[in-house]
Amino acid sequence: MAEFKTETITGGRPGSGAHRVVALCGPYLSGKTSLLESILYATGAIGRRGSTRAGTSIGDAAAEARKRGMGTEINVASVDYLGDQWTFLDVPGSIEFQNDAFAALAVCDTAVLVCEPSPERVMALTPLLKFIEDRHIPHIIFVNKIDSAEVRVRDMLSALQAVSQRKLVLRQVPIRRPAADGSEETVGYVDLVSERAYRYRSSGASDLIEMPAEILPRETEARRDMLEALSEFDDTLLEQLIEDIAPEKSLIYRDLHDEFGSDRIAPVLLGAGDRENGVRRLLKALRHDTPVVEQTVRRRALASNTTPTAECFKVLHQSHAGKLSLCRVWSGSLHEGQSVGGQRIGTILRPFGQRLDKTAEARAGEIVALAKVDALSSGQTLGAAGIAASPDFPPAEAPVFALAVSAKNRNDEVKLSGALHKIVDEDPSLSFEVRGETHELLLKGQGEMHLKVAVDKLAGRYNVAVETTAPRVAYRESIQAGAQQHARYKRQTGGHGQFADIKVEIKPLPRGSGFRFVDRIVGGVVPRNFIPAVEQGLIEYLKEGPLGQPVVDLEVTLVDGQYHAVDSSEMSFKMAARIAMSEAMPKCKPVLLEPILKVTVTGPSDSTPRLQRLISGRRGQLLGYDARPAWPGWDEVSALMPEAEIADMIVEIRSVTQGIGSFRTEFDHLQELAGRTADRIVEETKKHQAA
Repeated sequence: MAEFKTETITGGRPGSGAHRVVALCGPYLSGKTSLLESILYATGAIGRRGSTRAGTSIGDAAAEARKRGMGTEINVASVDYLGDQWTFLDVPGSIEFQNDAFAALAVCDTAVLVCEPSPERVMALTPLLKFIEDRHIPHIIFVNKIDSAEVRVRDMLSALQAVSQRKLVLRQVPIRRPAADGSEETVGYVDLVSERAYRYRSSGASDLIEMPAEILPRETEARRDMLEALSEFDDTLLEQLIEDIAPEKSLIYRDLHDEFGSDRIAPVLLGAGDRENGVRRLLKALRHDTPVVEQTVRRRALASNTTPTAECFKVLHQSHAGKLSLCRVWSGSLHEGQSVGGQRIGTILRPFGQRLDKTAEARAGEIVALAKVDALSSGQTLGAAGIAASPDFPPAEAPVFALAVSAKNRNDEVKLSGALHKIVDEDPSLSFEVRGETHELLLKGQGEMHLKVAVDKLAGRYNVAVETTAPRVAYRESIQAGAQQHARYKRQTGGHGQFADIKVEIKPLPRGSGFRFVDRIVGGVVPRNFIPAVEQGLIEYLKEGPLGQPVVDLEVTLVDGQYHAVDSSEMSFKMAARIAMSEAMPKCKPVLLEPILKVTVTGPSDSTPRLQRLISGRRGQLLGYDARPAWPGWDEVSALMPEAEIADMIVEIRSVTQGIGSFRTEFDHLQELAGRTADRIVEETKKHQAA
């Protein structure tokens, strides 16, 4: 998040009800932030709706989000509504920023999964839906942009059911009218429980209208489907349906509440967030059915007590406030200046977009930012016993994209290191490391956009401008033939000179053997105390062979030599070893080796043929594919691929999988590389070393 402004939040009504947390999630461009804007307007938290396009929305207000017109981190807004307290967590839709989405879902009471009215886009919901269902999070599916829908709701529901493991229960059917251009437009809806019809307004609550006669057949069919779905969990309702008895509405509402809270069903609601259509109906469903904090504590099997306990799910670093730990309070209450588990609680702040409101106390259920509890990071819980890892907090995904970074100003190198630690603290799905083989500082993450945003943060928030390049591949080289070499190092500069004479035999070893040194000196022709120096000289040379890469998979045997009682030294024998190797290696037919990785690409089954072609086009050797375990409708494609082909592969994978495919790798072996590709790499290595 960008720098928060600390001020009082206006709007909303005071209430004394339980504090509940709702995560708004969904794929990129599904309209979550516009929906949040309408929710805040409908609850009275803001006086007018902002626009994501105009950059006036409460959510996506960070500079990096505004620059790209997309969510890049969690947006938080706490409001009072009809006597209850709510916090809405609007999370990024792109899989590249999924770490924040999963963190928000981990601490919420209910999730609202927002999607577009397009069956072709339904598969993009699966990573979020899988996480939600695996953790038994009660959730509503909100079909957004219903005003622009070109498909029947029943077809959309069928597509959603194909990717959902929960029974979907449609709560509304749309009312459509012919539009001026000959198409149809959605002008309202029928609530299937109350059997009342409503007409949308461009802003404000919908108008109650008389049930249109033409909607009755569809409404009757859809209501029957809803009741049959609920009857799977209620014998009383099932008996009434069998006996053709109209059930009481109170029974239907009770069943909806109970089965939703126990994560047996997922209600499906309709609306258009940017027009405020269906937003109040969504709020009503949330108000009636969202579990309270005590129920969420039981669902997650957290410790249930009255002592203060808070779980951090997001960290922010700000220039004026220092470290902020966004936390959900699970039990007890927190007060400014209080000591919990050996940690002093500083200022307590309640978030609202880019603003923070100071508060003296945070009670169970609330989302607050704790200032300067520096030891507390995301995925950790603060309690009476101190800070401990949250046992079921989602781990960060392994990186799939990397850039080599360096400070544009060399004086900023120390500052760069500190800034990297902070952005990784804020987003654990980022990581960095110094790669010893190529002497590069690598910044790793979940995709190209993910790292671009990280680079923008380094420059904009930490004043560290960096240059980025594609990481270099850690090639190796080896030999194809053996050789014998005699080398003598002799220097006379006055006083003690330098003298060493050795003879070595070199031979190739099988792949993966590394380097082996063998001592076959007999008769003391090379004193024992000088033999380690010979080995050290060999090792130093092998750091860079004739092709410019580290040398592996060979054996060097010291078979003979001479020394001088006065002039010989460890340094002279080390130099003789280097001379022997530099003269012998060109005779041994050096060959370039490239790292080959075992790659497993995951994606929806209908994208498998395209993924296979993608892999083959990148010099990959397909090993096969199979169903992805516990992911219905997904496949895993396995292959062996050169590391050089992996660098930007995630970009293509995402382009053929609706933005949700991914991959994982592990080193497999080194493989000889010859021809023009090898020549090009050798030439590039020489240029890099010369620079």
